Amino acid sequence: MALVLTEEQGMLRDSASVFLAENAPVSQLRKLRDTRDSHGFSRDLWAAFSDMGFTGILVPEAHGGLGLGYVEAGVVMEEIGRNLTASPFLASSVVAVTAIRHVGSEAQQQLWLPALASGKSIATLAVDEQTKHRPQHIGMTAGQRADGYTLNGRKTFVLDGHVADVLIVAARTSGATAGTAGITLFLVDTKTPGVEIERVFMVDAHNSAHVVFKDVVVSTNAMLGPVDGGWAGLQAALNAGRAAAAAELVGVADEAFKRTVSYLKERKQFGQLIGEFQGLQHRAAKLYCDLELGRAAVIRALQSLDEASASADASVAIAKARTGSTATLAVQEGVQMHGGMGMTDEFEMGFFMKRARVLQELFGDASFHQNQLAIFRQY
Repeated sequence: MALVLTEEQGMLRDSASVFLAENAPVSQLRKLRDTRDSHGFSRDLWAAFSDMGFTGILVPEAHGGLGLGYVEAGVVMEEIGRNLTASPFLASSVVAVTAIRHVGSEAQQQLWLPALASGKSIATLAVDEQTKHRPQHIGMTAGQRADGYTLNGRKTFVLDGHVADVLIVAARTSGATAGTAGITLFLVDTKTPGVEIERVFMVDAHNSAHVVFKDVVVSTNAMLGPVDGGWAGLQAALNAGRAAAAAELVGVADEAFKRTVSYLKERKQFGQLIGEFQGLQHRAAKLYCDLELGRAAVIRALQSLDEASASADASVAIAKARTGSTATLAVQEGVQMHGGMGMTDEFEMGFFMKRARVLQELFGDASFHQNQLAIFRQY
């Protein structure tokens, strides 16, 4: 397939671009940070976002969604990155919806997909337990009982955890701490006794949380997918999140690049526009090439998810690794080329740098995915 958007996808991009630029610019993120807003995102914006249909992009029409694909979700994610919009879209409308679509029972889909499509409910994935992303290392236990399971353990870096209505929790029902076998997914209401959620203010002013499970009792109906067979659903959800995060990284990097190029065309030094200096031109040209490579890698990854391609794992790993490195370069160049003011909090470039750093780590950094690619090549 061509690594470009269709006319319809381009129209969706334009719609999201105008909506987010008008309603959720970077200044809104600054306000959320400075006021230490209790939600960490605008509920009014989320309602309007839902009214636009964005929250239902990946939800089938039968469950009240638009029935579109990952390419369309990526288009929205790129615009979210461009504006640094604080939103549960990634956690709820992409990652959680993917997990429920892939391995949820008919009853679970009927219960949750319409609620997530409308934006009335928010869901998120709780998988990581360490400082680095290692999804195969699940120490949280799910002990079987007569009427269900008892969950014990701790999860970190849970996106939008403190505002979520339901958690998709990866726990170990059998086997050793490491490995893909013996993992089971559970849908856990955040109001269940024993669930303790601590909000974490991340460096990029976006939402995250630590969640502790102390003897949390859930019924067998809470299982999302088969017992001991949760890895497939978990991997599907993670791949969707990784590809979407890569699309957001493209938006972050592209906006940082455009702002930097605009500055190069305006700032004068020694009576000459600094954009005329050959050294800066070369750096900008290299960054432009990296951006285009990253954008192509992201579109291919999203297409592979829509096609359910056998190469989807590798395509997603390439996209996440490539865009993580590109965004890091883009924000570093942005700060350096803006000189002293690029380091100030009053200037917005720092917000892009912080968001790029968090997205780089989210669902695996460049090193994690490069290692995954090396493993894939062995088989």
